[in-house]
Amino acid sequence: MALDLRDYLRVLSRRWHIIALVTVLGTVAGVLASVLVTPEYRATTTLFVSLQADTNTAQLNEGNSFAQARVQSYADVAESPAVTGPVVKSLGLTMTAAQLAERVEAEAPLNTVLVRLTVTDTNAAQAALISNSVARRFTDVIRKLERPQSSKLPSPVRLTVTHPAAVPTAPSSPNTAVNVAMGLAVGLLLGLGLGVALETVDTSMRDSKALAECLAAAGGPAVLSSIVQDPRAARQPVSLRDDMHSPRAEGFRKLRVNLQFAQVDQRPKVIAVTSPLPREGKSSVSVNLAATLAEEGAKVCLIDCDLRRPSIAPALGLVRDAGLTTALVGHAELHEVLQSAGTFSVLASGRIPPNPTQLLGSTYFASLLRTLAEQFDHVVVDTAPVLPFADTTAMAPAIDGYLLVARAGRTSRSQVIDALRILERVNVPVLGAVLNAAPVRGEGDAHAYAYTYRPKQDTTARLTALVSSRLAAVVPGRRPADKQHGARVPSKTRS
Repeated sequence: MALDLRDYLRVLSRRWHIIALVTVLGTVAGVLASVLVTPEYRATTTLFVSLQADTNTAQLNEGNSFAQARVQSYADVAESPAVTGPVVKSLGLTMTAAQLAERVEAEAPLNTVLVRLTVTDTNAAQAALISNSVARRFTDVIRKLERPQSSKLPSPVRLTVTHPAAVPTAPSSPNTAVNVAMGLAVGLLLGLGLGVALETVDTSMRDSKALAECLAAAGGPAVLSSIVQDPRAARQPVSLRDDMHSPRAEGFRKLRVNLQFAQVDQRPKVIAVTSPLPREGKSSVSVNLAATLAEEGAKVCLIDCDLRRPSIAPALGLVRDAGLTTALVGHAELHEVLQSAGTFSVLASGRIPPNPTQLLGSTYFASLLRTLAEQFDHVVVDTAPVLPFADTTAMAPAIDGYLLVARAGRTSRSQVIDALRILERVNVPVLGAVLNAAPVRGEGDAHAYAYTYRPKQDTTARLTALVSSRLAAVVPGRRPADKQHGARVPSKTRS
């Protein structure tokens, strides 16, 4: 899947916690690499290579060219056993000649007659000592190599130490700044890669746009509303009681309005609310849909038909044991088990039966729904999830339409399509879909238009006081304060 700049920004906004976590781990790894690694010190000795010749200019030029040509070969000699072996013996080092050779680095810059011998060691003073010792031994070895075999003349090549190695004051490695920067960069890249990978394989419904595209591709209904995430929903199941003008309450009002236009020719009266899997918010949508329908004065009955895991009665603080199953088995009349939730009536689940599918597919259940449909303007039915159970499709003959609920970030594309296919087989219309727990920022600019209702102050008292003060200014001897307290104004006596 090709991603553009908007997709990458969306990945950053959705997966920022994973990206930040991996970035922090990379930075911590860089810090640990600097803390756990033993510090190493580098000491460098610089030698100048020259030829012992006369002061003739031509000879000096030839000697300089000869030295430049030879000095490239001298660098390899510095790491040979002829140099490192005697140094190990003379200094009494606890290492072999080969191990010392790995710590010696010889460099001969081009177009120069310089040789730099660098020794790396965990001890700063020992690094300088070894570097100077290697330089002395290196000088002796080169002189022997360049001295003629059949002559007692001295070697024409002379090596002079120009910069002896000094004890380094700071370690050359680890470089904490570089390690931390590398850890940060690598962690950020890995975090971005992981975020993109998770976004690519994630097929869950992130926003209403993704749900609408999924339904359109499957030839399904439209998205009727998206209910934004609200942490107070667990404490206050009915959003209208908490804040009538909150974005969540407005989302349910939008659902109510769109349901009225879902089937224009025959408006649905018995609406079953379901979801592909559990814990996607279908019961919350059912409760708030009933409250929203009752808000405009309609008579609404909410039925808890999720006989696998009923949750309506506990959420509303009602009695669960007396309800639907009680009326179906004939232990009570229907009107005896109906309970009030304030603005709407509730028929709780009753005791959980051993055969929910057979009970909900019976003619007794269909007859009960017809009775409630005659008594109420709207009947909202909370059902079991579609994919794991057959309860929802078993009650299809008594239902006017289904409402499919998907949870943002949890319900996948395949789950929505599978649930839609199951509901379409029973020849009952799917009125629409609802995206529950949608992110506020991911649902466009509509949610940014939220407001807080503040009733106007009562201006009657202020208006009365203003009129009284004006009358006091026009009528002589009238005092508003005296009139307010009922006191009589004494008249002036003539002298």
